[in-house]
This record gives sequence, structure tokens and C-alpha cells, in this order.
Amino acid sequence: MNPAVDAFINNAKHWNEEYAALRALVLDAGLTEELKWGVPCYTFNDRNIVLIHGFKEYVALLFFKGALMQDPKGILIQQTANVQAGRQIRFASLQEVVKLKTALKAYLKEAIAVEKSGAEIPYKDTEEFPIPEEFQLKLDDIPALRAAFEALTPGRQRAYLLYFAAAKQAKTRESRVKQCMGRILDGKGLKD
Repeated sequence: MNPAVDAFINNAKHWNEEYAALRALVLDAGLTEELKWGVPCYTFNDRNIVLIHGFKEYVALLFFKGALMQDPKGILIQQTANVQAGRQIRFASLQEVVKLKTALKAYLKEAIAVEKSGAEIPYKDTEEFPIPEEFQLKLDDIPALRAAFEALTPGRQRAYLLYFAAAKQAKTRESRVKQCMGRILDGKGLKD
């Protein structure tokens, strides 16, 4: 048990009982406990397997390679259409955690087996992500912007494309593109 996770659970404003129950299940699976990204994260041979995180309406186990796992209970959830690898199991109460205890042990065992197998997620290539029209126009008009964007890592390119495309209105997409052009020209990612 990691003292940083003790502090996380003790200081949590919500989901304390659920965090503790999920933590016990995950530790029982023999994983190493760490605090990453501000939440409890569990690893096997220094590889991320699962983390526990809370939201306003639920607490979840997030399996990093959940897309490769079987889901006999139909409880793995893809958070958004853009999430390629991770899958969540969500809980709104301690009773839900207790009810699924046996199934959760099986899912944890499978998640470890997936990691041991060396299986990798077949991620979509950046070229498969649509380029919003507002950004495409700028890429066509400004060769330096196109060159700078193409020089970015695939992950940074995807982050920009998803950020631009997430805006529902054209004027918001245009504003986001204008806002980010300098960062792209400087070779920086969205979060750098």
C-alpha cells in the first residue's frame, strides 16, 4: 500500500468507501500501487494496468488496454468515441462494487494477462482523423503552418485535430485554430 494513495483516499471529498473497496480488490490482484496523474494507478512490471478515478456522478476503474479485453458482463465502457484503448467500469455506489466483486477479480486477472501477452492496441493513424475545414483552409493558405503541423509528433497532431473538431460551431473552431496557430508554428503541442 502506497502512503500517497492513503492520503488521496483520506482527502477525497466523495467516493471514499468506493475508492477503498476498489483499492482492496486491485491490490489483491498483486499489482503495484502508485499515484499517477493525481489518482491511484496500478502497474505490473512498470506497465500501467488500471487506475481508479472519480467523477461527479460515478467512480471508475479504467483499464488502460480495456479495448483488448473480453467483456462477458457487458460492463466495459468506452468514455468517448475518440478513446481508442481505455475502457471503464463505472460505479455509483459501494453496493455496485460489492455486487461485481467476483467479476472485477476476473477482469483484473484478464487485464494482467493482456499485459503479460505483450498485446498492443492498434491505434488509428493520424491520417485517419478528420481535419476540420477551418483548419484545412489555414493549412492550404499558410505553407509554414502546414510544415510546422506535419513536423509535430502524431500524438500532438491528433490532440490538435480532436480539439478543433470538438467545437460544435464553425466560429468556435475558427477561434481555436487562430488561438493555436502560434503554438503549432513554434513546434509545440496543445498542452506543452
